[in-house]
Amino acid sequence: MTIAMFTDAYWPRINGVTVSIDTYSHALMRMGHKVVIVCPLYLNAADIKKISNNNGVKKPEPAIIQVPSLPTVISKEDRVAQFHKMLWVAKQLELFHPDIVHINSEFVVAEFGFYYAKRHNVPAVYTFHTLWEEYIGNYFPSFSVPPIKFILRRIFKLILKRSAAVIVPTTQIVEVVKKYRIKKEIYLLPTGIDPEYFTFNHLQIADFRGTMEMMYPLLKDKRILLFAGRVTKEKNIDFLLRILPGIVEKHPETVLLIVGDGPYLADLRDECERLNLTNHCVFTGYLERGDLGMVYAMSDIFVFPSLTETQGLVTIEAMYAGIPVVAIGSMGVIMVMSGNNGGFMVQNDEHEFTTRVFDLLEDAGLYQRKAEEAKDFAQNWIIDNMTVKLVEIYEKTMKASPPKLSFGEKIRWCVLKREKTG
Repeated sequence: MTIAMFTDAYWPRINGVTVSIDTYSHALMRMGHKVVIVCPLYLNAADIKKISNNNGVKKPEPAIIQVPSLPTVISKEDRVAQFHKMLWVAKQLELFHPDIVHINSEFVVAEFGFYYAKRHNVPAVYTFHTLWEEYIGNYFPSFSVPPIKFILRRIFKLILKRSAAVIVPTTQIVEVVKKYRIKKEIYLLPTGIDPEYFTFNHLQIADFRGTMEMMYPLLKDKRILLFAGRVTKEKNIDFLLRILPGIVEKHPETVLLIVGDGPYLADLRDECERLNLTNHCVFTGYLERGDLGMVYAMSDIFVFPSLTETQGLVTIEAMYAGIPVVAIGSMGVIMVMSGNNGGFMVQNDEHEFTTRVFDLLEDAGLYQRKAEEAKDFAQNWIIDNMTVKLVEIYEKTMKASPPKLSFGEKIRWCVLKREKTG
């Protein structure tokens, strides 16, 4: 099977959609399928640090069609594909003859996908990754949010109408899709994790930590509370800065390590200085994906305060690396942790969150049990298992969506039918 994946965000743009497409595309290729990815062209690669070669993962890459693009108004990290390149993209894709189109975003490149699917009579599957209605106030703070939400709902409704099937990563998004009252087959399928990024031993982790401590001396001999993810306002990272003074007062050997970058990074640094936390916070920016697994493994607790996380994939990655998680139980995190599996899922409450961090820092037996539980629980999220389900969705959708006849084919069919009955 040949799959064409369409997305308005891909490497070097780092976010959950990019990771999902990258992870699934490589897993599909391991199963013998062909994958081509259509995405915007990024002129300047993101500043991604590569610290170690211990975990360099080399594997065949999918074919990529990069569409000439323009900068966006709302984010310096994003690009928007040039709309007039639609026919050019269709022509490029004809070389691959995809059996199915998988759309992973909602904007210009998504339209390219729907256009190709309709023109070539192949089904289009859509994955509803992002709850834009929850995020949009952070991107357009100067505008009235209700009109923008109204426009977004219209866009999503149109996308759902044109999709042969809809994939959602969490049960919460299932309910959102149902609100649009579009009768489409809905499949619940989160993104899995690729074990190749977590194949390292204790010596490699120790060497990696030593390198990190040389780069960031504040980490030396400290217990690390780790946050990994894109640094945006909706991730609620301020929450961690508010509780950190109380944690440091009781456990001065702790440090908060923030791995990632984004539009809110400068504000977060300023807040860190305002709270006199510069000796207890380390900001690394983006790290190469192969290094991120070792960052999880060298840390002590993964702390995740996001209230709008669609999937909560980083919580599973942390668990697979063998560290307990303390996270606010919201949206994707609820599905991922399903309670206190691999750590503690808490309310949006600073006292409760801090208490659970203290429990893990102070009770070695509890910490060990939660660390083992985390690693065991994460086995349920291996990407190859998820990809088997994804292929089943593709096959069911293709079977339920027989090729449509073109106008010329319809005329020939009518003529043949008339000749038979005549």
